[in-house]
Amino acid sequence: MIHNIVFAARNLTSKAGLFLLLENVKANGILDLINTGLVFDRPSTNKIKMNHIKTMLCGHFIGIDRLERIKLLQGDSLVEAFEISVKEPETVSRFLGNFNHKTTQMMREINFRVFKKLLRKKKLKSITIDIDSSVVNVEGHQEGAVKGYNPKKPGNNSYNIQFAFCDELKAYITGFVRSGNTYTANGAAEMIKEIVAHIKTDDLEILFRMDSGYFDDDIITTIESACCQYLIKGKEYPTLASQVTAPTISFAKGDGGRETMELLQN
Repeated sequence: MIHNIVFAARNLTSKAGLFLLLENVKANGILDLINTGLVFDRPSTNKIKMNHIKTMLCGHFIGIDRLERIKLLQGDSLVEAFEISVKEPETVSRFLGNFNHKTTQMMREINFRVFKKLLRKKKLKSITIDIDSSVVNVEGHQEGAVKGYNPKKPGNNSYNIQFAFCDELKAYITGFVRSGNTYTANGAAEMIKEIVAHIKTDDLEILFRMDSGYFDDDIITTIESACCQYLIKGKEYPTLASQVTAPTISFAKGDGGRETMELLQN
């Protein structure tokens, strides 16, 4: 354990920036949450889980985009000082193969607990949650990767990741990986229900913010049923456009030259 470090040239390593990040992870109890909340069926896997998870955290912090680049962490004295033994990529890959739906859901629950700790610490009364999706290109035939909308490499297999972030905390809340041909809004209503179930309280107001790909009746109904607010870029459907531009419609003037109106369904 590092209690004190002198930042002289001889003590700085190529990954010295990891020090503050790893200290922050420890201070927020994230490693303890993972250690107690993530349980594999095989005792042998539980014995090695924290070493590999800390390895993956370090890799994430330095921005590796391929598992092979885990080797960049090997032999780094600062990484070793945090009792992390960086194994070969093949070994880490075998460990990751132990994850299934059950253990993945455990990690999702841990992430919600971490987010709620941050939320309590900041004592916020209202938050804005951005929901979006992103395409991840893959090379090869990975499970679940199929051809779909892929702006980087059209025609390649890809994943479509859906995620939610808190704007005020700049913190990831939850998300999941989908097939590359999945429509943008698929699964969003269910994810919103999950978020509300985990973090909504009477003292916390939530505004969900999304682009036009999430302009969907199920999503709007879900948010309204949860007594939350939403800001969604609307698609210019002919029916909606005709209502907005109708001469009988009156707009309310707001700040910054913005004008708003409200349409109610009969």
